[in-house]
Parts: sequence; structure tokens; C-alpha cells
Amino acid sequence: MKKICVLGLGYIGLPTAAALATKGFEVVGVDTSSEVIDKINHCRLTLNEPELDVFVKAAIKSGKLRTSEKIEPADAFLICVPTPFKGNYEPDLSHVEDATKEILSVVQKGNLVVLESTVPPYTCEKVLGKILSQSGFKIGEDIYVAHCPERVLPGNILKELIENDRIVGGINEMSTLKAIELYKNYVNGDIISTSAHIAEMSKLVENSYRDLNIAFANTLQLICHKMGIDVWELIRYANLHPRVNIAQPGPGVGGHCIAIDPWFIAHHFPQESVLIRESRHLNDRMPNFVADRVEEAAKKLPYPVIGLLGMAYKENVDDLRESPAIAVFEELKKRKVGTLMICEPHADVVHGVKTQPLQEVLKSADLLVVLVAHKEFCQLNWHYIRREKEILDFKNITT
Repeated sequence: MKKICVLGLGYIGLPTAAALATKGFEVVGVDTSSEVIDKINHCRLTLNEPELDVFVKAAIKSGKLRTSEKIEPADAFLICVPTPFKGNYEPDLSHVEDATKEILSVVQKGNLVVLESTVPPYTCEKVLGKILSQSGFKIGEDIYVAHCPERVLPGNILKELIENDRIVGGINEMSTLKAIELYKNYVNGDIISTSAHIAEMSKLVENSYRDLNIAFANTLQLICHKMGIDVWELIRYANLHPRVNIAQPGPGVGGHCIAIDPWFIAHHFPQESVLIRESRHLNDRMPNFVADRVEEAAKKLPYPVIGLLGMAYKENVDDLRESPAIAVFEELKKRKVGTLMICEPHADVVHGVKTQPLQEVLKSADLLVVLVAHKEFCQLNWHYIRREKEILDFKNITT
């Protein structure tokens, strides 16, 4: 196996392409966006990921990584395209289907096709297998198909891409073995073999579990607010039990994984996944709870200027996808609650609104609302700030 084609050069595809190139493979990174291709070629990456620009630049300079808008014949194809959902929470597999059809145009006997995108159950079998079978080759004998879900954390992608364990599941045993042979070249973590069905479900289950745990913590947050007690203190004491590990509450759940993946299970198994679905709904309602709290506090101020601290979906990254903090901002704007200022140290503009420097927000706002635990916010002297400002802290960093 000498030449690898990576389809989709986003958060997963680009680092994966660079990692394979550093191991000596000839790698072609394919993306439908000419703008993305141009920025990668000139090392002007839009992904704020530590050391990724240096890593990609080295791979391109070595001659082992190049980019293209058109697919080329290769020994193996890695599909790393987006898998969002539609308005009714139905999984949108159009990008996966389009990428597979592109592969169909160049696929040859002996090729390996690995899907890394997070997908609903049966996608390898009923989408990839069905499309690739049109080549006339036998799937699992002439063309090998497997799933290896990505399991990395934005802000630490390069390290986790190489060090994390990987689950590899083929549509048959030979497909699994072929995929493992590829991943052994750059993954230092354990590579666990299974079926495609279990590999597909594993990523969904991991993130559904986390979503359920956060939903329980947010349920406690709602109850504690009514009781007038500190939810953080309650959870801290409950977690002293050796078999209890409650997650931390917050303004909701964001990112491309936890906020989306549970719906892939709920859509396919609606009767069996009531708990998963209700947890998703509860976490999606949390921005409204936060907005209620902010509106209630703002009514006590004559001309409230409200500083919203953090717009990313989690701390210390620039990723705004599915961010509950943005949902809070939009809800407050819709309700016309005070004068809103937003501070996001990792972005200049959020939803068309210019973000403000932290010191300007601290100076001008009457009410500060902590939505993301960025290190810039954690390092502030909140004891001093509390003397002059009203504070609503949904990340427990100001105590």
C-alpha cells in the first residue's frame, strides 16, 4: 500500500492526511472547496489547532502530501466528510454518498475504503457497500470496506490522532485486517478489531453516554435553582462516592459530536431510545434556562450592559459548531435583553457580530455571564471583579 487518498480536509481529514504523509505514504488530500485547497497549499489554515500548520507545512514540503479538487486512483481511500443532520434530526449522509460515488469512478480491485466520518448504524453496509458494488467488484473480496470512527478532541487533535486507541470494523474479517494494516503505520494506541456494525455504534454510544451524563447534571442544575442551593457543591459531594461520577452542568452541549451523534441512534431506533432522545431535548433547552436567568438579573439593572464571556462550544478552542453559548446570545438578542457585548478570545466575529476585547467587556458591562471556561477567563481576579459587577457563572470558575 503506497498511495492514500483522503476525502475531506477538515478537522479530521487534514491531520490524518499529514500523519500518513509523514510516514512515507504518497497522500492526495481531496476537498470540493477550492478555497480550502488554496489555504492549505499556502499554509493559511482556518483550523486553530496547535502545531497543525507546522505539521501540514512539513508534509507538503516533503512532497508526500498534495491537494486536489479531483479524486485520483489510489490503494486506499479514507472518507472524512461531514455528517450533519437535517431539520427533523434525520442524518444527512449526502456527503458520504457523494464521496463514495467519487471513489466508484476510480476504484480498482484490491482497494481499501475506510469511512472515518461518524455515521448511523448500517452505513458501511447499506451506503458504501451498495454504491461500491456498482463497480462490478465483490465487496469484501475484491474491494475492502471498513469503518474507523475518529475519537479526537479539538485542541489536542494531533496527539490524540496518534496516541488514542482506534476501533476498526470491516464488513468482513478480511476488510478489518486490511484496515488494521493501514492504521498500524501511524497509530501508537491499541487498534481493536470488530465488526462494522459495532464500530459504527461505538462512537455513537460513547457520545450518547456523555450526553446522558451531562443531561443528568443539568437536571440537577434546574432542581438546585428552584431549591436555591449550589449545584456545583452538590455534585462535588455526590462524586465523593467511589462509584459516582456525575458530569458538570453548564449552558448546554455543543460541538459536532455530543450534540449530534445521539440523534443517529434515536432516528434509527425511536422506540428503544426514549432516554437518549429526552436527554438531547433537555440539553438543547438549557440555553433558554440560561437566557431566563440573564433576563431575570438584567431586570434589576436600570440600563443593563451584558457581557457574554465565551462563544465557542468548549474551552480553549475556536470551534463554534452547535455552541450553546451562541444559542444563549441569539435568544437574548431575540428577547431584546439589554445591550449585549460578546467576548470570544478565539474568534474575531461570531454570527456576524464583532467580538470585543476582554478588558473592554470587563470595563463596560454591568452584568457578566460566564458561558465558556476559557483560560483567559479563569485567570481573572473574580473576587475583585465581583465587588463592582453582577456575575452569572455557568462554568463555576468565579468562586
